[in-house]
Amino acid sequence: MKRSSPWLFRCLYFLIFIALFGNFIANEKPILCKIEGTWYFPAFKEYAVDLGLDEWEAKFVNTPWQEQTYDFRLLAPIPYSADTQDKKNTKFVSPVGTQEITSWRYRHWLGTDRLGRDVLAGMVAGTRTALLVGLIAMSIASAIGIFLGALAGYFGNERVQTPLIRFLMTLLGLGLGFFYAFISRSYILQTSTNLFLEVLKSILVLIFITALFNALGWTLGKLPFLKKKVFIPFDTIVMRLIEVFRSIPAILIILSTLALLKKPSIFHIMFIIGFIAWPSIARFIRAELLRIRQLEYIEAARAIGLPEWRILLRHAIPNALPPVLITIAFGIASAILLEAALSFLGIGVDVNTITWGSMLRVSKISAWWMVIFPGLAIFFTVTVFNLLGDQLSVNRDS
Repeated sequence: MKRSSPWLFRCLYFLIFIALFGNFIANEKPILCKIEGTWYFPAFKEYAVDLGLDEWEAKFVNTPWQEQTYDFRLLAPIPYSADTQDKKNTKFVSPVGTQEITSWRYRHWLGTDRLGRDVLAGMVAGTRTALLVGLIAMSIASAIGIFLGALAGYFGNERVQTPLIRFLMTLLGLGLGFFYAFISRSYILQTSTNLFLEVLKSILVLIFITALFNALGWTLGKLPFLKKKVFIPFDTIVMRLIEVFRSIPAILIILSTLALLKKPSIFHIMFIIGFIAWPSIARFIRAELLRIRQLEYIEAARAIGLPEWRILLRHAIPNALPPVLITIAFGIASAILLEAALSFLGIGVDVNTITWGSMLRVSKISAWWMVIFPGLAIFFTVTVFNLLGDQLSVNRDS
């Protein structure tokens, strides 16, 4: 297994390279061009436009890039974007068949789909989508899982004591915060063109309301008749949450959530997968912290008077992360496979979004290239991340 690790990481770097520099690999827009004496970098600018940081000039919006008058242009190796329609090569043109092209430079090396879109350009765009889904979904799952698992594993049921009124006020703040952050803003979240920003606003609203009620509970807890303290059962609360999430099929949660959205998108799928994938991460870090909190260096840190939260963040969690990294690697593979399945079924993905699953959906038996190439891409990527998780597991055991 150790001998195969260099090739494993080369494959991983290859996927990351394709995802990061896809605009320079497959694009109808030139990498560099000169129009009317002015130099432009369209492929690079496209990154800023996609992020909402810039916008195209009117002449580039009104006139297709293929029809611009260039003094000079440098094209990408694949001169097509994923959504570029070649009207001369529609209805599933084979990669080994005759194609109506002006030169070999414009050949569709992996064929086209029904609308004349280049399959190779779609494969490049699908790589970015797949890695984004896997990484963003598991980043969300990791943030939730590490936080809740750390609370359950390190503090347990009898390590944190607080006034009862503060505990109840915090729970009330969580309930109200969730209502005002997500339920009352559901229409905004459903129709927003910048989902990430709106979700961030909702999270900040949730944190603010919860912190406000927690501070109010802390103040009330100073009163003599409200000083009664209770242990906060972090472990029990988190384990019951894990049991609830694991008892409901993931596909049912996804379908139910997407049904509430007015216009589901690939970003909604990322957040939903991340929200349902945290229990496995929480279970692993909880188990590790149950062991780590009994070790000598943790006891020594307590003996010299370090605060519990500092011990948890600086010493306990960093040493509990190795098994979590293994879970994240396997989780990325599962997220990519789940997104491909949803795209194949046409659930939650906009028709204009090119993914490997959506390419499989529009394929048919006679168009073998529409089945083989996206299928192999899914198999290759999922295998890479599964082997990465296996490699991390072997290294940890050794």
